[in-house]
Amino acid sequence: MEGSVNLQLSAKSVGVFEAFYNSVKPIQVINSTIEMVKPGKLPSGKTEIPFEFPLHMKGNKVLYETYHGVFVNIQYTLRCDMRRSLLAKDLTKTCEFIVHSAPQKGKLMPSPVDFTITPETLQNVKERASLPKFLIKGHLNSTNCIITQPLTGELVVENAEAAVKSIELQLVRVETCGCAEGYARDATEIQNIQIADGDVCRNLPIPIYMVFPRLFTCPTLETTNFKVEFEVNVVVLLHDDHLITENFPLKLCRV
Repeated sequence: MEGSVNLQLSAKSVGVFEAFYNSVKPIQVINSTIEMVKPGKLPSGKTEIPFEFPLHMKGNKVLYETYHGVFVNIQYTLRCDMRRSLLAKDLTKTCEFIVHSAPQKGKLMPSPVDFTITPETLQNVKERASLPKFLIKGHLNSTNCIITQPLTGELVVENAEAAVKSIELQLVRVETCGCAEGYARDATEIQNIQIADGDVCRNLPIPIYMVFPRLFTCPTLETTNFKVEFEVNVVVLLHDDHLITENFPLKLCRV
């Protein structure tokens, strides 16, 4: 049985910090081997051999939750090796198993967020004067999210000079790898959900509803060598190809 955290640098980060090459080695969380059957012959027919492993971590390591990312991967596997006589080939089978982190004690306090998007609230805009006028309001019921429950809220287009083409929700993972000498921080998309198509009616509440995908999200994680964080972008695309994005950091936990 083996569990490890595999860290990888994105192409833009390789060579930036030489110190990284020591810190991106796989971090072994758990590793144990047991002999299930002593040498001998198995009877013909189906043989079932029960086994169990205590989940004892190595040293002061923590049992992190299973997570499949781009630059951070936390994976736990069982490998069974069957050694056979000289003329027969050894058999090996590997299987991944899923680990959930221990639930957080106490009640999670919701943190609702109200937002208003206008040309004046946007950042990183080159020609603000050329933007069409618009007013988009809404709220997220909480940015402190329980991983097994959906992210919910509401969005209202109160007015927009240009026709709306599409409104989307984009879930983003932000993975940070590194050490004291420097960190590489990379944001990549997990999923994109369209919540409205076409020029929506003005002042019509549009529900925001997104389920967190199981293997590609985990409770927000921060350690000395890596961090896994999540954000959601509300993306409004107008017909004149103006793209409006509002970003909200999320904190995911298991209760």
